[in-house]
Order: sequence, then structure tokens, then C-alpha cells
Amino acid sequence: ERRRGWELKRGGIRVPLGRHVRSYNHLQGDVRQRKLFSFQKFFLRIDTNGRVNGTKSREDPLSILEITSVDVGVVAIKGLGSNYYLAISRKGVLYGAREFGIDCTLKERIEENGYNTYASAEWRNKKRQMFVGLSVHGRPLRGKKTRRRKMATHFLPIMV
Repeated sequence: ERRRGWELKRGGIRVPLGRHVRSYNHLQGDVRQRKLFSFQKFFLRIDTNGRVNGTKSREDPLSILEITSVDVGVVAIKGLGSNYYLAISRKGVLYGAREFGIDCTLKERIEENGYNTYASAEWRNKKRQMFVGLSVHGRPLRGKKTRRRKMATHFLPIMV
């Protein structure tokens, strides 16, 4: 009976065997230092005032980011030089937050093209996800304007 995916309970009742629940504890608390290189050819940076933008400079110390796993598929991104967390407000504005909060949780997803996208884990705009994105001029995009398929939201994590 067990081989066919059923378990025989008391009283002769057949119950389907439950799926094994996987543990992803090894993914939590994982910390990695990266530079996020956008498809628009900018490195994402958080400056010492908490402003988020892009820089063309490879050597900019404010573009070194610490990506920490908070949960399965959820990360927190912190600028090592500025000590600010990358955050998306409820209105979709990208900013640097001094303290880790609800705005700082981002869903990390590896896309088919090998780039990563980062969407707010908490906030949505009309049931659509809001993504971290940089314009062709290196300015942060409003979350309401971003889509997963838009290349402005695609980043390559580069090892430091």
C-alpha cells in the first residue's frame, strides 16, 4: 500500500502520503558582496544621503552592495559604503533606508536571460509587482512604471 503513495490508517482508512516538506534553512542568512550592473550599463549605487542612482564608474565604492537572504527568494540589499538599505516605498519610490524595514524586503528572481530582477516583496501597484530599475540616464525608475520584461529592471550581480 505504501509504495503506491497511500498510507493505511487505523480502521482501514486509506490516506494519501504527504509530500516531504523541504527545509531551506541553508538559504537564510546567506550574505554576498556584489555590484549590480544594470542592462542600461550602470552600476546601482546608494549614496551617503540615501539617494539611489546609477554610476558608470567601475571603482565607485558606493556601488558595492551586500545582498543578504532574508527568506526563500527574498533578499535585503545594503550599500556597504553608505550603510543604507535599498528600499521601495508603497508609492514605488526607490530610496535608501537607514534601518531595515518592510520597504527593504525584495524578491530576487533569476530571469531566462541570466539577469536578476528585484521586486518589492511587500508593495504592489494595482496587483502588479514594482521592480528596482534604472533609466537610460542612470536615474531610478518609479515602481509603478516598471515591468518584469522591461530591460531597465534587469541587473547582473558581479562579484567584488
